[in-house]
Amino acid sequence: MRVLATLLGVAMAILGASATAHAAGTRITVSSSEFGPMVWGPGKQAIYVFQNDGFKRSRCSGECARLWPPVYTTGSPVAGTGARKSLLGTIRRGSRRQVTYRGRPLYYYAHEKANEVRCHNVFLNGGLWWVVGADGKRRP
Repeated sequence: MRVLATLLGVAMAILGASATAHAAGTRITVSSSEFGPMVWGPGKQAIYVFQNDGFKRSRCSGECARLWPPVYTTGSPVAGTGARKSLLGTIRRGSRRQVTYRGRPLYYYAHEKANEVRCHNVFLNGGLWWVVGADGKRRP
């Protein structure tokens, strides 16, 4: 009986750890903006993709990554309101994981506040930056 109780306790701990890891993931949502529905990060921070990136490959590092911090996650990214779980993923950046949407690495702009979108279709750090729609495509 004690063995069964111990095994049940271990199983519950494992399941609880799994649920905690999932809950720790960065929540991505979609809501309106002046460019139409777009992808947002926690705290309603605008999310961008970089023209020079490839599929599941970031080309923004050094000074670029200081101005355009990658959207990192500690668990699996979570699809919030309007976001498509099937489009969320991650890539490795050293020891961290950067969130992707439709295979494109995601970034914030370091000099924006919540609900601001100041850098859509702007050329900085060697390429254009765009906001992303619910379908994972850049906005016009």
